[in-house]
Amino acid sequence: MTAFLTLIIVLFIAIAIWQMVKIFDLAQIGSDNDQVATDKDNTINAYLMMGFLVFIYAITIASFWYLGDLPLISNAASEHGSEIDNLMIISMIIIFIVQTFTQFLLHYFAYKYKGEKGRKALFYADNNTLEAIWTFIPVVVLAGLIIYGLFTWTSIMNIDESEDPIVIELYAQQFNWKARYAGEDNTLGMANVRLIDIDRANILGVDESDPNAQDDIITTELHLPVGKPVLFKMRSQDVLHSAYMPHFRAQMNCVPGMITQFGFTPTVTTAEMRQNPDIVEKVANINALRLERQDEIEAKGQELLYEFDYLLLCNKICGKSHYNMQMKIIVETQEEYDAWLSEQKTFKNSLTN
Repeated sequence: MTAFLTLIIVLFIAIAIWQMVKIFDLAQIGSDNDQVATDKDNTINAYLMMGFLVFIYAITIASFWYLGDLPLISNAASEHGSEIDNLMIISMIIIFIVQTFTQFLLHYFAYKYKGEKGRKALFYADNNTLEAIWTFIPVVVLAGLIIYGLFTWTSIMNIDESEDPIVIELYAQQFNWKARYAGEDNTLGMANVRLIDIDRANILGVDESDPNAQDDIITTELHLPVGKPVLFKMRSQDVLHSAYMPHFRAQMNCVPGMITQFGFTPTVTTAEMRQNPDIVEKVANINALRLERQDEIEAKGQELLYEFDYLLLCNKICGKSHYNMQMKIIVETQEEYDAWLSEQKTFKNSLTN
């Protein structure tokens, strides 16, 4: 809210200055008001361009110094997470180099070749060498990035079924998530939204006659064993949603009428991530802010202190309560996962008469 108010104030100040400039211009009626730029005008603009270049570099350095968190992204909790992070970092480095170089040329040329009386502009009607250079270099760089990105995406999306991944369905609806585990046979039963029967607590439209569905397990919390591949099958009941698990560098659209999928292997348990120095610092900062609003938070009946958890979020604006569409993800040891799973009801035992 503070940032928003600051932005509004700055906007109002800019409008006020603009209006004062207009008033000043009107007051100059009758004086020499030639619209043709003089050498003095061009010189002033040239120095302003160099000043703006210094400002751009200064604000960039200050942003890195005060706001930067190098490496740019960290704390990936999946096997493929480092590949995504490397692709992001390489892209950002290339963009930073190009931006720094091109901004310098743009502003320096405006300064060096400012308009002067009696000076004619030098230009090339055609230069095949320059055309080749500024066409070839971007093509090579972009082709390299695209090819690298395609190989990275292919390695992530090609799920090795021989590793016997745990099959879990993520079911999206306005405005919550459900998870359906494939059970002992590791095969999800057939399902269709037309089969939803609230009276029998068949909330996901699972086919009650399908033998593979009898041992499926429906939960409102996602538990994953560390180091074990997981294959997510995704469905949507109503509108387009997007299953987004930021720490696992995973995102896939959930599309009504079709099944999409995404797989990964979690590498860091929830307990281990809570001990990560970066996470400890972030949690401490969040709790310091929450303590300042203690009365307000407790009045709402909410827990005062925040504790880190992995989250499954919706990354599509799917309606008025989109912001509230999330589900806790707990990554734990195989023993802890097995113990939790054994306590859950199977689909056939969760139905009501």
